[in-house]
Amino acid sequence: MDRKSLLPPGLYRNCVILLGPLRRLGGWLISPLRTSLVLMMLFVGAPAEADVADTLQAVKPGVVGVGVFNPTGSPRARLAGTGFAVLDGLHVVSCAHVFAKPLDPEKKETYAVFIGRDRQMNVRAARVVATDRARDLALLEIRGDPLPVLKLGDSDRAREGWQLYFTGYPIGSVLGLNPSTHRAGLAAIIPIFTPLASAAQLNARTLKQAKDDYEVFELDAVAYPGNSGSPVWHPDSGEVLGVVNSVYVKGSKEAALTDPSGITYAIPVKYVHRLLERALAKTP
Repeated sequence: MDRKSLLPPGLYRNCVILLGPLRRLGGWLISPLRTSLVLMMLFVGAPAEADVADTLQAVKPGVVGVGVFNPTGSPRARLAGTGFAVLDGLHVVSCAHVFAKPLDPEKKETYAVFIGRDRQMNVRAARVVATDRARDLALLEIRGDPLPVLKLGDSDRAREGWQLYFTGYPIGSVLGLNPSTHRAGLAAIIPIFTPLASAAQLNARTLKQAKDDYEVFELDAVAYPGNSGSPVWHPDSGEVLGVVNSVYVKGSKEAALTDPSGITYAIPVKYVHRLLERALAKTP
């Protein structure tokens, strides 16, 4: 059977007519120079991916300083760590150890959230409404206008080898309210409890960790005491995946400033989710 008879009337003629231009178009595209031009046009026309600098601009407004405010002290504001806004913008997540020292009611001390830049601070009185001391997490509540909220991600999806960032106030007592951002490779996801070689090494802390073990993020980055509570965020989405918890200090805090180890630990944000769930469950 003639193959041309399989086509509807007029369609064969149209195919023959179009065949010539299609061949010429194919020859035009085969040219290396023209192929490069086509690829360049496609690349230029494609939407650009989010830049880390753009993501940072969305993250920074939700990062605040935390510490103690003493209206009669000198200085009145003691910046002790970092926090970030969650939920309704009137709650801030930070580290529990930042608020471990009792307040002095005679001096009218209050826990505080510091907003602003450099030495120009807006002080917002805060109160601790929930803690997870085992994982060194704290939830604060403030009043007034809500702060920009950071989105909490899914830390179970984090993978070793990811390049993440954290923003906070390293050595805030010296540098003031000037946020710094550091890149941190997710070096390892490790259990906080390591089996001991002998029973002689057991103490109250190791026994507690063995009973309630959990994972932490090991970051290959330098952090300082003021970074406690800094959000660890993904560069593409800005979602928070962890909270900077502690620095591997060799000796004293002073040694951390002069000889930092380059290893920082962060609490996966899934434990922040659990803290918020417990706090909301207690809210009337």
